[in-house]
Amino acid sequence: MSGSIFDSFLTTTDMQAVFSDQAIVQGMFRFEEALATAQAAEGMIPDSAARAIASVCSAPLYDIPALIAAGQRAGSLAIPLVKELTRTVALYDKDSAARVHWGSTSQDVQDTAMVLATRDALQLIDSALESLCAHLLELASRHLDTPMLARTLMQPAQVTSFGFKLAGWAAPLVRARARLRTAAARALQLQLGGAVGTLSVMGAQGPAVAQRMAHALGLRVPDGNWHTQRDEWVRLGMEVAILTGSLGKVATDLSLMAQGEVGELAEPSGAGRGGSSAMPHKRNPVSAMIALAAAARAPHTAATLLSTMGQQHERGLGNWQAELAAWPQLFLGAHGALQALNDAFADLQVDGARMLRNIDALQGLVFAEAASAYMASAIGRPAAHALLEQLSQQAVQTGRHLRDLALDAVRDDAALAAIDADQLAALFDPAQAAVSARHLAQEQLPALRRALAAPL
Repeated sequence: MSGSIFDSFLTTTDMQAVFSDQAIVQGMFRFEEALATAQAAEGMIPDSAARAIASVCSAPLYDIPALIAAGQRAGSLAIPLVKELTRTVALYDKDSAARVHWGSTSQDVQDTAMVLATRDALQLIDSALESLCAHLLELASRHLDTPMLARTLMQPAQVTSFGFKLAGWAAPLVRARARLRTAAARALQLQLGGAVGTLSVMGAQGPAVAQRMAHALGLRVPDGNWHTQRDEWVRLGMEVAILTGSLGKVATDLSLMAQGEVGELAEPSGAGRGGSSAMPHKRNPVSAMIALAAAARAPHTAATLLSTMGQQHERGLGNWQAELAAWPQLFLGAHGALQALNDAFADLQVDGARMLRNIDALQGLVFAEAASAYMASAIGRPAAHALLEQLSQQAVQTGRHLRDLALDAVRDDAALAAIDADQLAALFDPAQAAVSARHLAQEQLPALRRALAAPL
């Protein structure tokens, strides 16, 4: 598929091949071959005509750039394609040439070709998504007991488990995979309606032709033509956009945790990966960068698809054409993001010691809520909250650890005599603080693995 050098930078060669000019044109020829074969089987055209048409339905036989240029003038790529197909068939059999594209219309050809390409695109996405989810779930299992800071509003909040965070990254991706499959089961359908969607030229044989074509192409038989009924199709596109947004969430957290000042995660390095043209020390999170770029573009592409749904009467003018142009961008970005994050998580470097140091550097402040809840049993919630607020301010001012200040308060205040100092001190243990997160993640992981292993 054509695009700038920077478009290519953000996707994969495999996905580019799916939506390449040749692949789309070949999809259109597959439609024409299936149409002729189905019509011959129903006695609408001679078998010899179907064979003649099928014999030249091969994209390499044609000048694709010339077809594209002619399509721009004609308003549809299918118009010059059918014309050239007819001309080529006529070179061998003039009678058969009259049967080319019988009873169909340009949108039937182009929509079905895009459906065929999208099916291939979804297979690539499904495979990459399964791999990424597997990486995340495996890491989650390994790091159930790895304490780290949880952060809210970009500030340290409490202690959680890195395994719990990884499960939270994986869960939307596992759900996205299932929802993509559900949406695809509805959207990957044949387009066949003829000039205004009524299959009038084929008459009573039209539904049987559609059945045969759908079977030959491995597509769902539509309830009817969907020339301007784009709901199932656009819904599939929205699922790809939502997936890309979830990948952006993972990439955002990864990039923040990889900052030098945080240093809890690092993408793989070596072979020039993540380097700088000016600063030899740099280790840039390039996988996160690619996923973030895809996430930044996806909402606008999704909005374009939504804006094209108000198509006029029985064939859209301008909006259908905008949809065709925008559609591949979602898949190109999503697969680029998936491949980039797979590269990162296949060899992600996790610095558990740095995670602990980042917790320790906060002088116990992130344990204030747990300490307050424990002290409330002795002096009530409002008084405990006020005390921990005061002690937290003191910790910041003096540089002392909140644990030590809390223990001093217990020793010096008779009202706190019922507080067990050892239990209070234990609340400041990062490993103990992460236990709840560990248990939740441990409960989530089996269900996520089952969902990931669910058959097609």
